[in-house]
Amino acid sequence: MAVQAAVKSTGQFLRDFMKEESAGGIVLMVSAFAALVVANSGLASWYTGMLGTEIALTVGGTGIEKPALLWINDGLMALFFFLVGLEVKREVLTGQLSSWKQASLPLFAALGGMVLPALVFLGINWNTPENLNGWAIPAATDIAFALGILALLGSRVPVALKALLLAVAVIDDIGAIVIIALFYTPGVETTMLMGAAIVFALLALLGWARVGSRIPYILLGIVLWYFVLKSGVHATLAGVALAMTIPVTTRGGDNLLEHMEHDLHPWVAFMVVPIFAFANAGVGLLDVELSALLAPLPLGIALGLIIGKQLGIVGFAWLATKSGIASLPVGISWMQIWGLSLIAGIGFTMSLFIGNLAFASPEQIAAVKLGVLSGSLIAAIAGVFILRAASKPAL
Repeated sequence: MAVQAAVKSTGQFLRDFMKEESAGGIVLMVSAFAALVVANSGLASWYTGMLGTEIALTVGGTGIEKPALLWINDGLMALFFFLVGLEVKREVLTGQLSSWKQASLPLFAALGGMVLPALVFLGINWNTPENLNGWAIPAATDIAFALGILALLGSRVPVALKALLLAVAVIDDIGAIVIIALFYTPGVETTMLMGAAIVFALLALLGWARVGSRIPYILLGIVLWYFVLKSGVHATLAGVALAMTIPVTTRGGDNLLEHMEHDLHPWVAFMVVPIFAFANAGVGLLDVELSALLAPLPLGIALGLIIGKQLGIVGFAWLATKSGIASLPVGISWMQIWGLSLIAGIGFTMSLFIGNLAFASPEQIAAVKLGVLSGSLIAAIAGVFILRAASKPAL
């Protein structure tokens, strides 16, 4: 009886925890910390070997063989991008981005938050051409981490500021998707891309007909992922393409888009993203000297996230308000916008993802991890400090 009670109590605790806004961010932090611990312990060789284990999936003589790390980055992360696509579509149709009045401020802030970090990175790495392909790494914002940090601050953060950060992060994700498609696609296999286009057309037809069953979308989505993977375009973009075909309202009157987003969110937040974090955040720090953090690649990433995000988001938001294009939400101060710009400097998931696309060298990828982890950590701490100073808890 005692064991049953303990299991029931633990189950209830986990259910309550998963409902918390901060839960996804906390699990992500724990996963990243666990990766660092394992990578700097006696388990380091096991960690490296596990991620390098070849896994093959074949059907009728045709299939895919990849190391475990790439199954995570190309396969599991397609679910993450599918969820991002659903969130983007919802926000554009019915949410924070559905009107110019609502979208203008986050649009300009997000644009600045992508351009300035990239310029900071390029400025620091201009004389190291082998690093220039990483220019987009500090332009990214990690939605789960950022919103998790805001949730931990509780009532000190007004709802309007959380909504603004979400809108900025969603637009940032749109920018990251476009960047991946345009700049990190080395070559295209035309036949496979045509196959992907045909499957996408079938999916679009299902969406246009407002088909309510999830099964055809899932099955055709898997086929689309395969064709996109084989085409040379990064496979995760298949998730975004699939999301664009999901209808908001089916013929039966159900909101399929929101239902799929709601059902998928816990799987992505508590499985997909933590697994990605554990697989990609592990970097050996035992032999790392302080000078390694000052090398152009990690320094450009870290300063892009810390300095570039602040200058870009605050600067472009200020220009937009002063020109009359946008206005600050009621009850939001410029100091809170400053704190938001620092929280947006938590690049983590998307920054690590782009880093893996930008570089093949293990040394460069290790440097990317150093830059992303140090920059995101400093940005998070500074952002919490500024927001605590700028906001009083609600009574």
